[in-house]
Amino acid sequence: MMHRRHLLAGLGTTLFAALAPGALRAAPIKPGDKAALLVIDVQNCFLPGGSLAVKDGDQVVPVINRIAKAFANVVLTQDWHTPAHVSFASSHAEKKPFDLIDLPYGKQVLWPDHCVQGTEGASLSKDLLIPQAELIIRKGYHKSVDSYSAFTEADGKTTTGLGAYLKAREIDTVFVAGLATDFCVAWSALDARKAGFTTYVVEDGCRGIDAQGSLAKAWTDMAAAGVQRIQSTDIAV
Repeated sequence: MMHRRHLLAGLGTTLFAALAPGALRAAPIKPGDKAALLVIDVQNCFLPGGSLAVKDGDQVVPVINRIAKAFANVVLTQDWHTPAHVSFASSHAEKKPFDLIDLPYGKQVLWPDHCVQGTEGASLSKDLLIPQAELIIRKGYHKSVDSYSAFTEADGKTTTGLGAYLKAREIDTVFVAGLATDFCVAWSALDARKAGFTTYVVEDGCRGIDAQGSLAKAWTDMAAAGVQRIQSTDIAV
């Protein structure tokens, strides 16, 4: 009898857990006219074979193509650096990629030369299929300051105009995907929250660089700011 009683109690606990709030998958999110998809820096330099390739970066493309069908509003971004940009290790004597230096606007990771204006490496992936995209935001084109975020350059005050554009369109919610999770995606998501947008990051629609723990830190920072972490399957397409 005792064995049966414990068994029934266990079944009851399991049933309660299954019915408890949050135990069942929430209904898929249906982006409406006030939602926008931000596709961050899906450019050749960040794809396999590129000068700053993100591991498995090409795997975000089919995910983004699929979820983009759910959005009437899509914005693409491009890193668009000058030659000899301040963020390039090659612009600093005796420095190498991934070194950290101090610049007037703060700490700067130094990168391999990438996404130089007008080069093939700066081009968006030819496999992106988002014909309804209405705007391309180019960033990082000021030689003396980097720009990870789609909203604000690394000095924290020079804007790209994206926030004003979205608000003029009465957008109140943004979904972010692209490259790389721990840099341009995270900075864009954090700035979206600062600008007052409800913000989701589509985890499987991103890939990270993870330099010295940067990926875990990015997720922690985004969670603390109220950015919601979802999967592409959470979006109704």
